[in-house]
Amino acid sequence: MASSPTSLLLSFDSTLQPFLLPSSSSLPPRPSPSSLACRLVRVASRSIPLGSTSRSTTLYTAANSTLNDFNFRHEFTHGFILIRPMLDNELDETVQLLAESFSEVMFGTDRYVQLLIFLVKQYIEERLKLVPNTTVLVGFYTETNSSESQLVCTAEVSFNAIGANAAAPTPQPPPDYPYICNMTTKKSHRRKGIAWQLLQACEDLILQMKAKRQVYLHCRVVDKGPFALYNKAGYKVVKKDNIMVWLTLQRRKYLMRKILPLTNYVHANIRTEDLSTPNDTQVPQQDVKAGDLLPSNDRHPDIKYLPPQNDRHLDVKPEDRPQQLDSHTTSLHLENDDDDDGIF
Repeated sequence: MASSPTSLLLSFDSTLQPFLLPSSSSLPPRPSPSSLACRLVRVASRSIPLGSTSRSTTLYTAANSTLNDFNFRHEFTHGFILIRPMLDNELDETVQLLAESFSEVMFGTDRYVQLLIFLVKQYIEERLKLVPNTTVLVGFYTETNSSESQLVCTAEVSFNAIGANAAAPTPQPPPDYPYICNMTTKKSHRRKGIAWQLLQACEDLILQMKAKRQVYLHCRVVDKGPFALYNKAGYKVVKKDNIMVWLTLQRRKYLMRKILPLTNYVHANIRTEDLSTPNDTQVPQQDVKAGDLLPSNDRHPDIKYLPPQNDRHLDVKPEDRPQQLDSHTTSLHLENDDDDDGIF
């Protein structure tokens, strides 16, 4: 079943405002992504002990390896989609897709695509400097009975505070949690279920990167289709833009959040036969008789025991149930099933 198309999430809405609108003295200057990243790195370097340098290098290498190995593939009836991190030679094609989508969302026309290409490319290049703390995913779609694939979707994912967008739109998400933004599908390939698979790929990558499982994203209030998609995927609204955001010529947006379940990680390729070791052996079940459950010499004299009627099934009548023991003999109380005050 095809899902609703996902429009471009407006991280660029804040990032590009200084370029697209006259500057105002009433608005505080926004730090660039690169300047914030430098400050975060400096703060982190002062707080990291010298002995932990090797560990940080190991984690950095492991994160890069996870990104390089990440592949998300889904089969449709009409073809298949392969989603992975963007390569250097795919930058221009990705920028073109983002510029077209952003022009459609912001201006309702493609007249400003060429202007946006320049600005979007600068933005993406700045974001790629923060890899592996953030990444840009791209999806290649191949139709059935065809060998040609084309780039049809993209999304940006940040995993922590270092990779967080310094100019994130309002309501601002917490910077130290994963954040999905700038997710878009090519107009000619919408309503094919690609947006849904792109969102699933982002979530799977977050789990593989061992980031926090509380994920945030934005959705414009007017975008009913994407909102339904996110709501279906389990995202809930945690905050809504104040109506005063109109003064900055921006649309009101929802901040949405989802806590990823560990079962969401479905691409580990774990087979059932791999769950047990080769040394594991099947222990045959033995027939246990009722008389073997408790030796006769260990039975309590005040409890009435039933004779074994069958080796496998005991027909216990209500009147034959054991009576409550005195408190001075044992701490166990065998009450009726309707009593909720038993000791556990």
